[in-house]
Amino acid sequence: MTAAPPPVPYDRELEPGLAAFLDLVERIPLREDTILANRAHFATIIPPVEQQVAGAPVAWEDRVIPGPAGAPEVAVTIIRPVDAAPGAPGVLGIHGGGQVLGTRFFGTGELIDLAVRHGVVGVAVEYRLSPEHPGTAAGEDCYAALVWMAEHADELGIDPARLLVSGASAGGGLSAAVALMARDRGGPALAGQLLNCPMLDDRNRTPSSRQYDGIGAWDRNNNDTAWNAILGSDRFTDRVSPYSAPARAADLSGLPPAYVEVGAAEVFRDESIDYATRIWATGGEAELHVWSGAYHGFSGFSPDAIVSRAALDARDSWVRRVLRLP
Repeated sequence: MTAAPPPVPYDRELEPGLAAFLDLVERIPLREDTILANRAHFATIIPPVEQQVAGAPVAWEDRVIPGPAGAPEVAVTIIRPVDAAPGAPGVLGIHGGGQVLGTRFFGTGELIDLAVRHGVVGVAVEYRLSPEHPGTAAGEDCYAALVWMAEHADELGIDPARLLVSGASAGGGLSAAVALMARDRGGPALAGQLLNCPMLDDRNRTPSSRQYDGIGAWDRNNNDTAWNAILGSDRFTDRVSPYSAPARAADLSGLPPAYVEVGAAEVFRDESIDYATRIWATGGEAELHVWSGAYHGFSGFSPDAIVSRAALDARDSWVRRVLRLP
């Protein structure tokens, strides 16, 4: 077997944040027999929404909405500015956690920030997790939430022409899946898809997936554990749906503008680059940023580093452009 290539070194300014990430988030190695223990740990590190919104000029509301046909209802949390104007942009926020961990409150921080700074109305979706609900269950729950947002745009005060789907890690992969579903099913129309360090490809065979084997945040082993839980015996076969692993889509044409962001020093680097490249090859719109020396999720745990500030500014610029914000 060919030896793994040496890893890209981390930006030294990011190393303390990476150490904090590993200590807080990945304290328990993610393996098939530790998924439940990791979920219990996550429950201790995700602040309740009341704490997340404390002092911010936003209101929040929990709702239960219809799920996919024949499936259970879906819980969502709506985040809106206290002085929200009618016709605000809408963002469907999809949390990370490899589709095996986390809750919708793992991703509400982004929606609170967008509400405060840009007057956005956000909806965080509680999708079903694997291995209990494998395959496309998570993506279908997220798509059901998008349909509900579009159908209730007036009630929510959302401009249906300014809908964005956004997520990081597994949330980024599910955002890509929702964009594929919306294209294939004739809507709802999306203004864009924000794919932050997205989890796109179950095959885990790229150079970057081998460079970060036992190294860094969300390494090759965590990735294997998650994809095995999501796909079971279908993994690596042609039975894998692009609504589970968007990199499996044969056709990436006709998609909404994509923002693809990834670190140069993480597992998902190469599949993210490939996804953006394939969108361009169809004549589609994609903005790709590969941040030098950056680990998985770097801007959240090292927000004050120079590269993180650049990444946050670039992401904000794209959001403002696709949502036509002042």
